[in-house]
Order: sequence, then structure tokens, then C-alpha cells
Amino acid sequence: GGKDRRSGLILTIPLCLEQTSMDELSVTLDYLLSIPSEKCKARGFTVIVDGRKSQWNVVKTVVLMLQNVVPAEVSLVCVVKPDEFWDKKVTHFCFWKEKDRLGFEVILVSANKLTRYIEPCQLTEDFGGTLTYDHMDWLNKRLVFEKFTKESTSLLDELALINNGSDKGTQQEKERSIDLNFLPSVDPETVLQTGHELLSELQQRRFNGSDGGVSWSPMDDELLAQPQVMKLLDSLREQYTRYQEVCRQRSKRTQLEEIQQKVMQVVNWLEGPGSEQLRTQWGIGDSIRASQALQQKHEEIESQHSEWFAVYVELNQQIAALLNAGDEEDLVELKALQQQLSDVCYRQASQLEFRQNLLQAALEFHSVAQDLSQQLDGLLGMLCVDVAPADGASIQQTLKLLEEKLKSVDLGLQGLREKGQSLLDQISNQASWAYGKDVTIENKENVDHIQGVMEDMQLRKQRCEDMVDVRRLKMLQMVQLFKCEEDAAQAVEWLNELLDALLKTHIRLGDDAQETKVLLEKHRKFVDVAQSTYDYGRQLLQATVVLCQSLRCTSRSSGDTLPRLNRVWKQFTITSEERVHRLETAVAFHSSAEKILQECPEQPEAFNEMEQFDEIEAVGKSLLDRLTVPVVYPDGSEQYFGSPSDMASAAEHIREKMKLVSLKKQQLRQPEAATPES
Repeated sequence: GGKDRRSGLILTIPLCLEQTSMDELSVTLDYLLSIPSEKCKARGFTVIVDGRKSQWNVVKTVVLMLQNVVPAEVSLVCVVKPDEFWDKKVTHFCFWKEKDRLGFEVILVSANKLTRYIEPCQLTEDFGGTLTYDHMDWLNKRLVFEKFTKESTSLLDELALINNGSDKGTQQEKERSIDLNFLPSVDPETVLQTGHELLSELQQRRFNGSDGGVSWSPMDDELLAQPQVMKLLDSLREQYTRYQEVCRQRSKRTQLEEIQQKVMQVVNWLEGPGSEQLRTQWGIGDSIRASQALQQKHEEIESQHSEWFAVYVELNQQIAALLNAGDEEDLVELKALQQQLSDVCYRQASQLEFRQNLLQAALEFHSVAQDLSQQLDGLLGMLCVDVAPADGASIQQTLKLLEEKLKSVDLGLQGLREKGQSLLDQISNQASWAYGKDVTIENKENVDHIQGVMEDMQLRKQRCEDMVDVRRLKMLQMVQLFKCEEDAAQAVEWLNELLDALLKTHIRLGDDAQETKVLLEKHRKFVDVAQSTYDYGRQLLQATVVLCQSLRCTSRSSGDTLPRLNRVWKQFTITSEERVHRLETAVAFHSSAEKILQECPEQPEAFNEMEQFDEIEAVGKSLLDRLTVPVVYPDGSEQYFGSPSDMASAAEHIREKMKLVSLKKQQLRQPEAATPES
């Protein structure tokens, strides 16, 4: 980058202790001398040979080599020597004496005296100068420039070949030319980016100052590189723009051809194999499993169609994008392709949907038919099992369950009719997409199957209804039978309660004749209630016999209830008769006693006969004796009226009245005794 006082370029050759290859050095010098322009070369070169770390023989060889490599361009050679090292050897070969033969002047100089010949600002720091120089940076930039120049030149030739081939010849020749050279060997974008970065770096080095603030003047080779890079970039941009247009046109045409090809593939498959698959599928199956198998087969067909429908969606988007581009020459063709593709796809999709809906309706019909068949089987199973209920409540529950099942069957049959009619309606529309195929025979089989299933279910339901009517009547009779048995058992319980009440609460005999008569009248009404209860129980048991005969079954409880009813009634009758006898005796006792006690003493003629007193005493004693005697039943068991204290209270009242009668008798006897004495 430095210059001598004649504005010639300075070429520095640093030598080292290792062996220096003259061939490599010669090649390097040839390359470096090819960089400057002819104008720069005309000003000559100043060569600095740094031999401070090398041997004298190597330095001499390098200087002599300059004679062969650049004799005309070299004006001065400065050999930088080490201090007092070569002094004895210099006399053997004096360069200044060989100036005419060499073609340039050779100066042997120390590094600190090099500034006599070259300004310090044009020397690097190695020679005591101030010139800023980074050899690796220069080398990297030079490599980038060389690479860019090579790639851009090659790329321009390729792009020109592609672009020129697209501008002439027939359409087939154009396509053939473009096909052969369609892809450049390198990426144009990458090359352009490299060129812009290189140009930016060169321009930046031109205007930026060095670290010391002194303006840095770029080397002539860099100044020369800038216009070369700019020219290459301009040419690349021009050719690349044309190339992009060629690619766009080719891509559009290729895309259009690909779309046409794919559209025809979709249309041909849908109208060919796809339609043929649907033509072979017409049945609906005769069961759930058969319908599910047909559905699975249809799903496989749909899966195959889905792949082509996905292609349709992609093609439709591509066509829409091309239509939005607005190329007039392709609009008509694109719209025709789009319309053809849409018509075929929508028609096929509607056929797939119709078939899927038909199979779904068939599956629902068979599902309802199967459920109804199972309900009828369950109902028939209930009707075929003999009724063995435990009580009337269980019969009512069974009857309710039977009615619910029958209602469920009615609803199921109604649902089956609705599903069947809907399926028949869909089948009647099947011919609309049959592609001219006569599906009358196939449809007739489907229709006959559907109608046959519905008629069979109707007959089975009717048979079950008839059996339900018979079973309902039988169960109602059984409910009545259980009710009669329960009521008869209740009548027995009531009689037991009446008997218990008679023994425990009907114990009073009354304080006088009037009260005793009232008790006797109440007792007769009490007996009437018991008689009605007994008669009611007998009627119920007679009804159970009739129902058992009608149902042809043996009653579980009537055989036990009738003896119990008769036994309780017998006990009640005996107890009631005892109660009546006691009350009647009490009435006779109270009536006679009250009559005697109420007669006036002034009527002694009424008591002439003492037999009345004796009779009253006899009745009273008989009544007292009866109170102590238990009621004896036919089975030998005994029962007392009330508790002992209750009986004692009743007996005490009778004794008191007997005492009053006895006292009355004594009073009447005293006047009779006094009369004889007087």
C-alpha cells in the first residue's frame, strides 16, 4: 500500500530463517504484479528485501531472481541487512557494479536508514514507519474478490445462455433450452450478497481514517477493484432479473400443466374406479352386523375418496391463486378446469354422503328392530313362566312391570315403523344417483326385507298382547284371592279382639236392674257385631274357594283360616252365652231385691210369704258362685272374666245388696215376734 517518492508502488519481500522456495516466490510475485493497472506499473516498483532474518545467499538469489521476474518494472531494490553481519561478504559481490546487467539499482541498507529512500509514512512499523497495514486482512479481501470475480463471471455466462435461449426459437426449443440450463451452478442471490458486502467493505476503507487519525489511502488494486465489482454487480442484477422472469413464466406454465394433469387424474379416478365402487354398493344388510360390515366397507371407499378430495382442495387453492394473478391468457382455461373439477367432486361427495346416510338409517332400523325383538322375547319369557307370587303386593308389582313392558313394546314398534318408513323413503331416492343402472331389483329386496321385519314384529307384538290379556285376568283374580284371604284372616283377628275385649272389659254386672238391662242390651249389640264379622269371614273364605277353583290352585291359607275362624267363633259364642246368663241372673237379682227394698213397711201383707227372701238369697248366691267359675271351651281351656280384683268388686256389690235384703227380712220379722207377746 505504500509508495516511493516517484509514486511507484512498494513491494516488500520478507525473508525468514527457513528455506525459501524460489518457485513459490516467483509465482507469488507474478500474481502480485498482475494486480496493479498498467498505469501503476509504468511508474515502477521499489522492492524492499528484508534479509535481517535470512542468509546472504538467499538474499542474493532473490535479488537475481527479480531480474528474471520484473526487470522492467523494478527501479530500486533496498536490501535490509542485519547490523555488521554481511560486511566481509559484500566485497565478493557488489550490486552497484551490476546495475547495468541487473536493470535496477540495489542498495544495501540498515532498517533505521531506510527512511533516506522512502518516506516514513509509506513504510510499515517493521521498518520504523507509520503506514497501517494488515496483511491477513488484505489477503482475505483479495480472496473474496477473486472468488466473487470468478463466480460472477461464470454465473453471467450461464444466465446469459438461459435468458438468450428463452428469447429465440420455437416453443419446443425454448423449453428444451431452458430445461438444459435452467439451474445455474451457483446461487445468484448468494453471489449478489457477496458482491454487495465486498463493495461495501472497499468503499468503507476508502473513507474511514486509520486509528491514528491520519487519512488512509487505499491501494491502487482496491481502487481498481471497486469499479470491477460495481460493473459485475450491475450485469448480474440485469441478467438475474431476466432470469427470474424466465423462471416465473416457466414455473407458471409448468404449474398450469401440472394442474391440468392432476385435475384429469382426479376426474378420471372419480368418474372411473370411484364411481364403480359406489355402483357395486347397493344393499343395506339384514342385521346390525351386516349393516356395520357395509359401513366399514363404505368407510374404506370414503378413505380412498378422501385422498383425492385432498388433492382437489389443493388444486382448487392453486387455481384460485393463479386466477388472482390476473393473467388474461390463462383465465378461461383455469376457470374451465376449476368448474369441471368442482362439478365432479361435489357430485361424488354427495353420492358418498347419500350412501353413508342410507347405511346409517339401515343400522338404526336394525338396532331398533333388535331392541324390539329382545323386548318381545323378555315379555314372552315373563308370560311363559307360571305365576307364583308370595302376596298381593308382589302380584301388583308384577302386573305393573308387565304393563310397563307392554308399553315399552308399543313405543318400540312405533319407533321401528318410523325408522322403517324413513329408510324406505331414502331407498326410493336411490335411483337418482345410480348412473343409469337399474336398481329396481336391488331396491325391491331391500323394501321387502324392511316391510317383512315390520310385519313380523307386529305379529309378535299382537301375540304378546293376547297373552298379556289372559295373564292380566289371572293376576287380577289372584290379587282378589289374596285380598279375600287377607280379609278373612283379618276377620279372625277381629273376632279374637272381640273375644279378648269380652273377657277383659265386659265384666260389670250393674248396680241396679236398670243399669244391668242397659249392659245386657249393649252386649246383644256387641254380639251382633261379632256375628257380622264371622259371617263376613265365612263369605270371604267361600270366595277363596271359588277363586282357587277358577285358578286351579290350592289356597295357601284358607284351609287354616276356616278352622281358626270356627274355633274363635265357638269360643266367642260360649263366652257370650255365659255373659248373657250372668247379666240375666243379675237382672233377676236386682229386680227382686229392689222390689222388696222399695216396698213400704206399712204393707206387711206383702211380706207374708218369706219365700221371696229365700229366693232372692238363692239367686244372689247362685250369681256369686257363677262369678267364681271360669268359662270352659270345647278344647278344655278355661278363661275368666276380668281379673280377680274385678270379680271381687262385682261380688262385693252383690253381697252388699244381699245384706240389705237380709236386713229388710229381719226388720219384717221383728213386728211378727212382737205381736204374739202382746
